[in-house]
Amino acid sequence: MRDLLQHRFGNGGSGCGATSGWHSEGLRTGLGDGYFGLGGVSISAASAHQSVYLETECARLEIDYLQQPGGGSLALYDGGQRLDEFSTDGVLGPGFISYEPTPGPHRFTLVTQDSRPVRLFGWVADRDAGVTYEALGINGAEASLILRWDESMLATYLQRRNPGLIVLSYGTNEASDPNWRSSEDYQAMFVSLLQRLRGATATASILVLGPGDRWAQYRGVWREVPGIDGIVAAQRNACREVRCAFWDTRERMGGEGAMRDWVTAGLAQPDHVHFTAPGYRRLADALFQDVIGQYEIYRKVRLDTADRAPHGQANQDH
Repeated sequence: MRDLLQHRFGNGGSGCGATSGWHSEGLRTGLGDGYFGLGGVSISAASAHQSVYLETECARLEIDYLQQPGGGSLALYDGGQRLDEFSTDGVLGPGFISYEPTPGPHRFTLVTQDSRPVRLFGWVADRDAGVTYEALGINGAEASLILRWDESMLATYLQRRNPGLIVLSYGTNEASDPNWRSSEDYQAMFVSLLQRLRGATATASILVLGPGDRWAQYRGVWREVPGIDGIVAAQRNACREVRCAFWDTRERMGGEGAMRDWVTAGLAQPDHVHFTAPGYRRLADALFQDVIGQYEIYRKVRLDTADRAPHGQANQDH
């Protein structure tokens, strides 16, 4: 999806991503105090000379971190040049610091300066124009995980990113989770999640990608996981209630039972759950075409409306 969108509209930058190499909290279990970045993960260090780096081209760099009492200091380098040093000490809450580097490739490195605690959430690397598509998935996660994240901190970072579109893709794992045998309970949870995101970013559109077809072996026989139907229905109803878009991945695959054909065609793996690289690309192509189709309809309606408006009003709209 990132490649397709950036080919159409230009490369706006790699966006934010969680770093690795330090002590991590969050991820699939959501364990910790809920203070995570948009990726649902944080990395921490409490000794000097620990470093993380990012190689990118960007016009704006942002570092997201936890501001905390007694927080340590970090030095920022670009290649071998020291750009700045800043402290993460302060009242507990979301922290961020921004820079505008010169155009071109960069290798940014953060280095801890003392033995006080530092917690990082990720980098943001934006260009001046184009699409930034930030993929922030956690393997094995369920949608309810996001409700364990600190609501205020999540809202702050969402508002700073000011997204035009938020895409959620959950449901495959929930289909076999006994905690979600009641589709009504799942729908209520999903409504709460959508409302939380809508409350944080009222101007963003929200698109939910339903789970794909999923099969499992029952007494040696492959058949569809029965929980998929309830999850699809619950997500669709939740989207209708909160006025979000819903994309039925299973239906786009070919409907109930399609996973068997995708495995045969080499588009899905033998576990009948995950896709192969060609399968993921095919889903991305289908999603891109559907999104762009709606975008073109939107553009046509806007242009037609502008053409029919009084001249002064049309100029104002443009």
